[in-house]
Amino acid sequence: MRSAAARASVAAFVLSGAWGARAGDIPDASIVLEAPPGTPGSDPASAPPRFVLLKDGQVFVGGTSRVEAGRLEKAEAAALRKRAEQARKGPGLTSPVTLGGDTSRTLRLRLPGAEPSEIAAIGDPAAAPPSLAPLATLLADLLRFYHPSLRPYAPTSYAVAVREARLPGGCRPWGFAFPIAEALAGPRIVTAAEAEGWPTGAVPASVCTDEAGTSASPGHRYAVTLRPLLPGERP
Repeated sequence: MRSAAARASVAAFVLSGAWGARAGDIPDASIVLEAPPGTPGSDPASAPPRFVLLKDGQVFVGGTSRVEAGRLEKAEAAALRKRAEQARKGPGLTSPVTLGGDTSRTLRLRLPGAEPSEIAAIGDPAAAPPSLAPLATLLADLLRFYHPSLRPYAPTSYAVAVREARLPGGCRPWGFAFPIAEALAGPRIVTAAEAEGWPTGAVPASVCTDEAGTSASPGHRYAVTLRPLLPGERP
């Protein structure tokens, strides 16, 4: 069990925006849930959102790498929005919220509606006390969300992120048209065609380059991720 000081440190880290899985601006989103993937060796910063509901009822469900898309009936979408509003207005609710259980796990619920709000929830929804039931049950349902309309989603673009790291195993050359230094400075967007053959989402690829940006030398090694972007999303 973490001490109060440790939990406070985690909270500051989360609220500063430094915590990993962080979706960009998704136009017309009414509910966004971000959760770190459980795949060993994955990079949470490049995981797609776990759940997104748009104002028109379109819904996206993300995993470590892939995304499924579907559409809810008007009543289904309204019911989810009502539950999110009830969770947001829970008595004494502050962010971050400690749910209980595994405190190494952080969920981020974003509600970008007329009164935008964000709730960072630390722990396991199943371990939450009764006072947090509206939030905990919503989080649990969104984490395992299923709808018969869901089908594989084919992103048209990806956000390329690069950090210096030596991953286990071999490495591949840098194959994009822009210098790797530009992606080191901030995410770059590539098309689905340009991303062909690369691992996507939270699964990183190991890239070797020399200072000139070629693959002639393995002296510089990087972890490269390609996060699938939802319609209109900017990293």
